[in-house]
Amino acid sequence: MRVRLAFVALSLAAAIGVAPARSVSAQEVTPKDAAAVVQKGFVADLDELQTKFVALADAIPQDKYAWRPMDGVRSVAEVLTLAALEGYSFIPTSFGAKAADLGGREAMAALRTNTDKAQILDHLKKSFAYAKQQVAALDPATLTGTHKVMGQGDLTVTQTADHIAGDLHEHLGQLIAYARMNHVVPPWCK
Repeated sequence: MRVRLAFVALSLAAAIGVAPARSVSAQEVTPKDAAAVVQKGFVADLDELQTKFVALADAIPQDKYAWRPMDGVRSVAEVLTLAALEGYSFIPTSFGAKAADLGGREAMAALRTNTDKAQILDHLKKSFAYAKQQVAALDPATLTGTHKVMGQGDLTVTQTADHIAGDLHEHLGQLIAYARMNHVVPPWCK
């Protein structure tokens, strides 16, 4: 187990550009150390996701926010509000932090059906900032156990981060496809 944690910690450190201060052996890497590396990498990924979601949401014209590729599939606005809701609730609670207080079920329902570009952009910025703050503020020692995420079995912090990041990147990919179908080039591709 310690060897696996050392490998995960060092692999993630290399992936996010964190150089160890000295050589680390498998016996020296604690679960807390590995969790801290995953936590830092995940917050960095959230920062990049926020940048791309906001840039794409800003590039898509307001008149396309109600557009959907076919019946029964989320609209542009629904994909964006889903990402915002995940930042307010799903992301922090998956790591054991608190969901944002949006003012009750009515406020959440109103956000789910919102199609106003300016309001959605505001929620995207606020929700990702909230998620990053909540995850970054957690003590890595609390991330060494397992958590249930979306009814899935007990997941480690690495599995939780992978699960959430995969979900958010999937939504971003969906939004990129929607943008391109509407002749909007993602700003970072120009």
